[in-house]
Amino acid sequence: MRITSGPFAWPIADDEVREALAKSYRDGSWGIYDGPEGEQLAAELCQYFGCEHALLCSSGTIGVELALRGCGVTAGDEVVLGAYDFPGNFRAVEAIGARPVLVDVSSDTWSLDAEQLAEIIRPEVKAVIVSHLHGGLVDMPAVVALARGRGWSVIEDACQQPGAQLGGRAIGSWGDVGVLSFGGSKLLTAGRGGALLTSDAQILQRVKIYCDRGNQAFPLSELQSAVLRPQLSKLRERNRIRGKRVAQILAQTTQLSPWLRPALGPANAEPAFFKLAWSYLPAESQAEMREPLLAELQAAAAPFGAGFRGFASRSGRRCEKPLPLATSVRLSQSTILLHHPVLLAQEKAAHEVTAVLDYFVRELVLSNK
Repeated sequence: MRITSGPFAWPIADDEVREALAKSYRDGSWGIYDGPEGEQLAAELCQYFGCEHALLCSSGTIGVELALRGCGVTAGDEVVLGAYDFPGNFRAVEAIGARPVLVDVSSDTWSLDAEQLAEIIRPEVKAVIVSHLHGGLVDMPAVVALARGRGWSVIEDACQQPGAQLGGRAIGSWGDVGVLSFGGSKLLTAGRGGALLTSDAQILQRVKIYCDRGNQAFPLSELQSAVLRPQLSKLRERNRIRGKRVAQILAQTTQLSPWLRPALGPANAEPAFFKLAWSYLPAESQAEMREPLLAELQAAAAPFGAGFRGFASRSGRRCEKPLPLATSVRLSQSTILLHHPVLLAQEKAAHEVTAVLDYFVRELVLSNK
């Protein structure tokens, strides 16, 4: 059994992106430091996300570090983040000289568990990084209320989910500062790049001062800005299509619930799907069970990969682990991820993905009985 509707290229062909590239060449803006494309992109991001300021930067990874600096985090401070998360976020905390404090994630959302966060009572904590991962969304009202009560800043990593909504409000706009990524695999792509979103002028000023090395040391180019603008205008509709395909895939894989548990968002949410996650349940207790499944899926041209390794096994020299991290450990060894380009393909692709997933999960489960 094999996927026949692929390969699923990204970025997809887009005439408006092609014209943006051509226009930048014709008017010469592709080679200047700062110009109208960057200014307009920043304004459009502010409008889309409902914030007052958008600062463009060179990547989502540096964006998280800049956000921490903008929030006044310095060496010796502590920063809370999920023990299952993108590795760059852990490194961003270390880059400042601050110390990561790990909290467990929810088995439903793959993202930081607000109830676990409430148990972190440490005077050195100055900020929390909240990542929305794999189609799951963090309970931002609970996180923000808790952080306000304790004087913590909230950095909201929306790199995987631009355009997602929670309670009618854009993900990335809940915290003191939100971070976007425009990396080559992301839903909004310029090959590289990122942005900070905030309504706090003091945060913006701190970031600008840090970035000023005679010019902006971590810039997004005019050419990158030009190709992002038409993608941003289509993000809402593309997210709608991706959401529809995910609903089809999940409906057609309910019979696999004894072996696969998907990521779930809250009822009042509209997630965006950079990745769609399942926990392959046999691998939660036997880590070696995941690799044979991924190998079969990838050999069948199905666009699946493994999840993050997480931080639970990192040395106590590098981080604090004041609470058990059992869910993060399980998910780090059991997560399989479906990559988003297939979600914009024809409906046939979704049917093929579910058929291939069903076939190989059942085959491997039966072979291990």
